Amino acid sequence: MRILAFESYYGGSHKSFLDGWIRHSVHDWDLRTLPARKWKWRMRHSALTFARAVEESVEEAAAEWDAVFASDMLNFAEWKALAPRAVRELPAVVYFHENQLTYPVRFEKERDYQFGMTNITSALAADEAWFNSAFHRDEFLAAIPPFLKKMPDHRQFDLVERIRGRSRVLSPAVEETAELPPRAPGPLRVVWAARWEFDKAPEVLFDAARRLLERGVDFQLSVLGEQFEETPSAFAAAHRDLEPVLAHWGFVEDAGVYAQVLAEADVFVSTAIHEFFGLAAVEAASAGAWPLVPRRLAYPEVLEVEAYPQHARFFYDGSAGELAIALERLAATDRAVLRGEVTPLAERLRRFHWPRAAPRLDRALEAVRVSK
Repeated sequence: MRILAFESYYGGSHKSFLDGWIRHSVHDWDLRTLPARKWKWRMRHSALTFARAVEESVEEAAAEWDAVFASDMLNFAEWKALAPRAVRELPAVVYFHENQLTYPVRFEKERDYQFGMTNITSALAADEAWFNSAFHRDEFLAAIPPFLKKMPDHRQFDLVERIRGRSRVLSPAVEETAELPPRAPGPLRVVWAARWEFDKAPEVLFDAARRLLERGVDFQLSVLGEQFEETPSAFAAAHRDLEPVLAHWGFVEDAGVYAQVLAEADVFVSTAIHEFFGLAAVEAASAGAWPLVPRRLAYPEVLEVEAYPQHARFFYDGSAGELAIALERLAATDRAVLRGEVTPLAERLRRFHWPRAAPRLDRALEAVRVSK
């Protein structure tokens, strides 16, 4: 199959998802992208931009596609209305990395309802809507009725089941990790890697780290992740207060360096108050780091805590106090023991490695074409 793919926000997890799948896919891909900046404008204009680009390709008689694939950052219903007839009739999938109905905002009045409606109409316009986790799918569907109740009239509550009927859960993936190096001696190495934004609750990490310093716990901390124009003030204060134990600080652009930091880590910490999947945690645990994550969001699903109750040891309640207690306990544990206890989990997480995940995605896309 030849896939016409659109990514309106080609950066971060969106980019790594498509790049990874394309590297391991059996299909041929015609990928159209826009730079990862000004996301609101991307959602508003990319349908027009991509429709024009496709129109030019059709006019040049240079395009033969079998299916269309787009992320949630494209207003797919709008694109479908604007695209040439031959293209808009193709089987189509919209992949939801996130959604704007439940994506957290600091103040509810900041939420632009137009973006939530865009997600709804995109899911209805595509043949299938794919979600990166069951948690994400269920949260999105549950948010639709309260959203519709805000409308003055013409509330179509039946569209929840219409979207549910075309929804599938197909997780993203990470590259396979190299053979793990022997654990180097030294203090407990802790890594936190996330967007430097309020919904990742960095203040919980920093509060816990300050408590460890006060208790004299021997540890090193790496605070990684992408930064934007507005960074929570907690970062500046933490950089000052935690400077003696900081091993890495800021965005690591080189993938090889990032992989090395994960390979050397003993513990990966998440403090997120919202996470649609948890790719960084999967990548870190696959590299042998102990995942210490809040028992909420998609984490129980990804770490399969119901099927494997022993995985409960990788969770904490999300508070700084319990995070500090858990890290202090891990700092007092032999590092080889920690890595040994993570190994069975890492084996389970191999289902999220691209050599296994890409064939599932390929087959799912082929099935959409057949059903069309």
